[in-house]
Amino acid sequence: MSKRKSGRNIHGILLLDKRLGVSSNKALQEVRHLFNANKAGHTGSLDPLATGLLPLCFGEATKVSALMLDDNKRYQVLVQLGIMTDTGDAEGSIIETNQSLIYRLNKYKPVYSSLQAKSIRFLPCILR
Repeated sequence: MSKRKSGRNIHGILLLDKRLGVSSNKALQEVRHLFNANKAGHTGSLDPLATGLLPLCFGEATKVSALMLDDNKRYQVLVQLGIMTDTGDAEGSIIETNQSLIYRLNKYKPVYSSLQAKSIRFLPCILR
């Protein structure tokens, strides 16, 4: 959450349909700039490769953003099985195409991950 020195005092929650290729923070900054809002924050990060609803809080509504951050969330995904990329996501180069990959998916973690434990980013795991 950030507070601007000059701008408008806007209070409320906006559900933004975040577009592909933009980080949650970049989307927040764009909307905050459009509204010229003093104070704004989001309720959790969506990966830049993800699209969907991103709740943005303004003014007094930023006080409830922590409650929304800890709330249960559901995601709907579209997955293409049998293809492995060098980064573990849609942006990487295809390094293997094989139906046997379907059975090994539980052992694989993406190279780029936003997961953290005690402020330390998880190290990438490489499928062997």
